[in-house]
Amino acid sequence: MGIGGSIFLIAIGAIFAFAVDVELGWLDLSVVGWVLMLAGLVGLIMTAWLWRGRRRTVVTSPVEQTRVVPAVRDDRVVEEYREVRRPGHPV
Repeated sequence: MGIGGSIFLIAIGAIFAFAVDVELGWLDLSVVGWVLMLAGLVGLIMTAWLWRGRRRTVVTSPVEQTRVVPAVRDDRVVEEYREVRRPGHPV
């Protein structure tokens, strides 16, 4: 139903329950208003409960970077691989 539909049902139900004063022989609009407000409240609670699962926080760890650093040893170039990590993060 959604939040908008639930609020709409609550508003229409409040209008029927509190603002409309019409006598119908077979239908009491006050009761209809209370039923609509209750249905809107249930819809609002259900929507909030279903959306609760969508708002989870994803925690990721930093990505380790590998880069090639040339090193000079005895007049020759040797490639070494070093891992670069953020300080304070475990291995």
